[in-house]
Amino acid sequence: MTTPKSSVPEYVPGHRLLEGRTAVVTAAAGAGIGGATARRFLEEGARVVISDAHTRRLKESEQALAEEFGADRVSALACDVTDEEQVQALFAHVTEVHGGLDIVVNNAGLGGTAALVDMTDEQWTRVLDITLNGTFRCTRAALRAFRDTGRRGVVVNNASVIGWRAQEGQAHYAAAKAGVMALTRCAALEAAEYGVRVNAVAPSLAMHPHLVKVTSAELLAELTEKEAFGRYAEPWEVANVMVFLASGYSSYMTGEVVSVSSQHA
Repeated sequence: MTTPKSSVPEYVPGHRLLEGRTAVVTAAAGAGIGGATARRFLEEGARVVISDAHTRRLKESEQALAEEFGADRVSALACDVTDEEQVQALFAHVTEVHGGLDIVVNNAGLGGTAALVDMTDEQWTRVLDITLNGTFRCTRAALRAFRDTGRRGVVVNNASVIGWRAQEGQAHYAAAKAGVMALTRCAALEAAEYGVRVNAVAPSLAMHPHLVKVTSAELLAELTEKEAFGRYAEPWEVANVMVFLASGYSSYMTGEVVSVSSQHA
């Protein structure tokens, strides 16, 4: 592991920025950005429905968060974002349990490394279906819910700087994330008519202990070398920006993709 040029800053305490609001966070089981976002939202006073395709990890995450924040503020439902019926069930669950919806975080995505010349149709399609089409399905469901209930909701999508910057072996992932950015901008224009905002974050390098273990030291060194701080972002640092985009502090922002990055220009 590389030695960071700067240490990780102190964890920022909650300020009740999402008090009384109900949020859905996809791919929220585990220690990644989704899990960090669910926790940050709870610390900011929200009720949170976490979702993931991994049922065991989802149950463990639900139990841990419920013990810390209260079972009345945390619920979970497994959802594969490539399955429209499961997406519909997730949003119906939110209405049934919490009576409505205020925030949707589309965090589900799938990466992988493959040279384009050797990439199979299955590899391409799988990444696009989870990362881009899944974001489309959940955004569509969210906008329908906001439109039909009259709530001035917020959608926050998880894109990536790789949607702007080329990287070998990442054609499928880069195409999917660039698509998420374009989807964000178009959805924002349509949703503005009924007071709904749609924005996205674009992290550069966010890691957590489990991901570090399966990343080679050589690759991690190469990636962190590109970061001005000489370290990767903690998932909660990305989640902080999602809190901002979900809160009233970003009330005049829509259709924006916010880079969460310390990469050199």
